[in-house]
Amino acid sequence: MHQLQAPGRAGRAMAEWAKQLAGIKGVVLDISGVLYDSGGEGGGVPIPGSIEAVEKIKASGLKLRFCTNETQATRGKFVAKLQRLGFNILVNEVTAPAPAACRILKERNLRPHLLVHDDLVPEFDQLDKANPNCVVIGDAADNFSYKNLNEAFRVLIGLENPILISLGRGRYYKETDGLKLDVGVYMKALEYACDVQAEVVGKPAERFFQSALAEMEVEPQQAIMIGDDIVNDVGGAQQCGMRALQVRTGKYRGNK
Repeated sequence: MHQLQAPGRAGRAMAEWAKQLAGIKGVVLDISGVLYDSGGEGGGVPIPGSIEAVEKIKASGLKLRFCTNETQATRGKFVAKLQRLGFNILVNEVTAPAPAACRILKERNLRPHLLVHDDLVPEFDQLDKANPNCVVIGDAADNFSYKNLNEAFRVLIGLENPILISLGRGRYYKETDGLKLDVGVYMKALEYACDVQAEVVGKPAERFFQSALAEMEVEPQQAIMIGDDIVNDVGGAQQCGMRALQVRTGKYRGNK
């Protein structure tokens, strides 16, 4: 009897899912925690089924954009790593914080003091960094030392109009060996010390999602965001008018 009821429940679930996808023309995928878990000797491990899922989305005719807060490598190197892991992904399909931040810095004639990962520094090679008038902070990993944080603090506190630009505001993320503190923790420390509010470039900033939508040429209500972060992925997308889905991989912690 129970075996006969199961397909009915599954059918209703599929019908409800189809209803949720009605009118969808574009999919925005988070990467870390959704497609793969970073870390380890190979740079990460694909989450089971994720490589095939990307292929199916591309074959479906839906427009696809990858939207990431990854700031431990240039966009080119990051995409090259994903390709080595087996993903069908191109650099021009990825919306990432560092290139977006560079555009903002150029538009506003800002000269950044960088507190970022060593592998991300080349993204900022075309910018004047002498006599900095702002601080840019990303996921610097081991570069988040007291010395480096204090140096960034001194630059900010010494500015008449301190500007702190943060490449995301995540609290933590998952690597193959466990959870790791993210840039938002250190961003909050500088905000508190300098009595400033950071400008976030990356998820959950509305401008960041709008950039991904513009590149797909779809309206917010025609797109769905799929991510593992209930605040920065799901919440950020919904604030922008998109639909959103949280996966149970990556940093997903149930009711915690």
